[in-house]
Amino acid sequence: MAKWRDIKQGKVTSKEEEVNTSSNTLPIAPLSARLKAFLTDTFLITTPIFYLVVYLIMGSGEAFAQDRTTGWLLILFMHSIVIIFFWAVKNQTPGMKAYDVKIVNHDQQRPNFIQVLIRYVATLLSVVSLILMLIPFFRKDKRTFQDIFSHTYVVND
Repeated sequence: MAKWRDIKQGKVTSKEEEVNTSSNTLPIAPLSARLKAFLTDTFLITTPIFYLVVYLIMGSGEAFAQDRTTGWLLILFMHSIVIIFFWAVKNQTPGMKAYDVKIVNHDQQRPNFIQVLIRYVATLLSVVSLILMLIPFFRKDKRTFQDIFSHTYVVND
């Protein structure tokens, strides 16, 4: 235990200073909460968009089956608008809100539109690529490809 005089003269740092410097790191959300939020958003956002495109826009399942490329592009377009809106305006989607996580930049502020757009594209690449999905399991800070590429963090709210 250091004496008060040593701490005052700067020879030894106090335990309070050590705690304050270590608390400056962002509270990164666990991967399990992120996965649960993603699955919740899949059911809350993507499924209604899918049904909207198949039955209201394209008319029927047969029409969707005949022109799947157009159908999936419409689904992806509508999904991107909804997700980017939630990320840019609210910092979180409904699934992320349910599990108390949000997206922030390095200053713990709302990410800008460019960061959100880059994050969405990187998320699509990550979902398609198995190798990119495995990145957080090899990193100490558990950041995903989309976190690294867009310079954002998913933190506990």
